[in-house]
Amino acid sequence: MENVRRVISVLVENESSVLSRISGLFAGRGYNIETLTVAPVPNSNLSHITIVTKGSARVLEQITKQLHKLVPVYKVIEHDEMVEKEMVLVKFPIEESLADIEALCAAYNGGIVNVGVNICIGMVADEPCRVRHFLEATQRYNPIEIVRGGVVAIER
Repeated sequence: MENVRRVISVLVENESSVLSRISGLFAGRGYNIETLTVAPVPNSNLSHITIVTKGSARVLEQITKQLHKLVPVYKVIEHDEMVEKEMVLVKFPIEESLADIEALCAAYNGGIVNVGVNICIGMVADEPCRVRHFLEATQRYNPIEIVRGGVVAIER
């Protein structure tokens, strides 16, 4: 069976232990979470959790069914028509060309967000595959540190 990538969006009660129960569901069944992003929903007592995972169609169906059974879960969205974005911060040595780094970041919906005495920090927010391509392209500028956020998604 082929492993497919799937984005699962979950709307939950914003209370303690919800995240540990969801991650425990995955861990207890040996499922891997590639990225996990959690944020409160404005003007509500809910949180939005975006999970990126891989598995066979049967495993993904099992995950969705198990998520529906968790008490604080209000809604599980597993949809092919999701708009996805991911953010990454990259620290570069100041010796590299700021104009080149700025142009590279701009090509991936980003820019330079901070400049210090010895470093500059670029930020990009784009589709996960484009973030991966951006990170490959940054290697020529000798990145010092890379911090990659998780995927956020919304149903189209």
